[in-house]
Amino acid sequence: MPDMLVKLYNLPDKEELVAKLRAQGILIKRAMTADKHRVIEFVGRHFTDNWRNEADFAFSRLPVNCFIAVKDREIVGFACYDAIVKNFFGPTGVLEAYRGYGIGKALLLECLHAMRDNGYGYGIIGWAVEAVEFYKRAVGAVVIEDSFPGAYRDLISLD
Repeated sequence: MPDMLVKLYNLPDKEELVAKLRAQGILIKRAMTADKHRVIEFVGRHFTDNWRNEADFAFSRLPVNCFIAVKDREIVGFACYDAIVKNFFGPTGVLEAYRGYGIGKALLLECLHAMRDNGYGYGIIGWAVEAVEFYKRAVGAVVIEDSFPGAYRDLISLD
């Protein structure tokens, strides 16, 4: 479960993918504080307690460090950054029924572009688990050798 490194100064464009999703009725947007309870509930119901905690923390800053995918006024995916430590992307998740549409990639790109706009030159994708090949293809991320458990080493629970 390595961390991965991404060159934020060399990111793919996000606009075409976001527009394609919008044409399919899927809105990718930065979460607003008024969305907080729905986002935290969504993450807690479909993913882990640790991810719910990290998503909750993403709402402690303005603008909020969380993007969401919405279809028919329902959240179908989310992605956060700067939620476990600064300069980290994650957590992120898309409902299984909506995987394969490009939602995960769109959420990833929104977050990484926001990180670049915040002045970071490189970004870290924390604990890439089974998505290493996805991140390599999507944004040219490279594995950081010997990086697990890295920033997560002192967690009480690695669920």
